[in-house]
Formats: sequence, C-alpha cells, structure tokens
Amino acid sequence: MTLSPRILLPTIVLGFGLALVSVAAWLTFSGPGAPPPSSIGAPFTLTGSDGKSVSDADLRGQPVVIFFGYTHCPDVCPTTLFEVSELFRKLGENAKIKGVFVSVDPERDTPAILKDYLSSFDKRIIGLSGDRAQLEPMLKGYRVYARKNPTADGEYSMDHSAIVYLMDKQMRFIGPLNIGDDDVALKEIKRWM
Repeated sequence: MTLSPRILLPTIVLGFGLALVSVAAWLTFSGPGAPPPSSIGAPFTLTGSDGKSVSDADLRGQPVVIFFGYTHCPDVCPTTLFEVSELFRKLGENAKIKGVFVSVDPERDTPAILKDYLSSFDKRIIGLSGDRAQLEPMLKGYRVYARKNPTADGEYSMDHSAIVYLMDKQMRFIGPLNIGDDDVALKEIKRWM
C-alpha cells in the first residue's frame, strides 16, 4: 500500500509533533533536572497553624523543607527550626521557599500552640497537625519514627526521627537536607528554586 502525498505529509508532521511532545514531557518530568524517583512522601491533608486545611497540593510551586517534631521538644526541634530559619534568612526575604513543621504530638500540639511556638522562627515555616488518623499515613509515607515515651512525672516526651526533608516544587523527595553545613544546604536548595 502506497500513501498519497496528501496523507503522507500530515502523517509525518503528526509523528514529528508527537515525538517533540514526548521529549518535552521526558525533560519536564524525568529529565536531567528532575529528582530521582522516590517512594518517600505521601499525599496529606492536615490543619495548619492558622486553623486552615493544608494539603500537599497546596505546597506545590516552590521547594519545601519538611521537619517532623513537637513543641515540647527540649532541644532537637527548636535547634533544627532555628537552623532552617537561618538558611531561609540567608536565601533572602523574597526567596520562594516554604518550611513545614509537622507535629508528631497531635494530642498537645493544637494549631494555636503551633502558631505560638513557630512565631519564634522564620514566617515561611508553617505548622501542621491533625488527629492521629490523619497523621499516621503521612508518618508512614515519609518513613518517620515517632513514639510516646512516658516520663516519671506522668507526662511524656516523644522519640522521633530528626530528618529534614527537601522536596522539589512538585512535592517530590529530593533528599535529606544537610542543615549542619550552610553552604551545602543553600546550594542544594537553590538548585531546586
């Protein structure tokens, strides 16, 4: 079967167009600038420190730094949030980046408590909390360890992992952020801005 020139030319143009679209899609979603595929991360909808619902989709469009902790934490959480705040300060006030502090202690960390606690840190860091049923899928998806540890006085502390997650503009996991070395951390963040 021989194709006539009236059919052959449009077929070639269509094939070429589909090839261009395929290459563009590959470059956009999995090309040299995309992070490697990862199973870390999960869709979520939690309550923000302002009392409004926040989902992973709401955070898309800018790189996101995520840290899991709790407001009664005596040292690791405030130190980490201070270090993230300092990185954000060095990036500049107009840098398009978001910080997210997810409470692993939803029984004590209400939106109002989170708002008060986070007022000491960079304003681009928001707090998220929710009931245990909302929180568990996110903890599992981000592979976060969190467990109540009863204390002698009848209270409790929380044992938890202390990884700072760097997510790209599509909320895809890039890797853990090395906040112990500002130069390395700033270079990595800027790469994804």
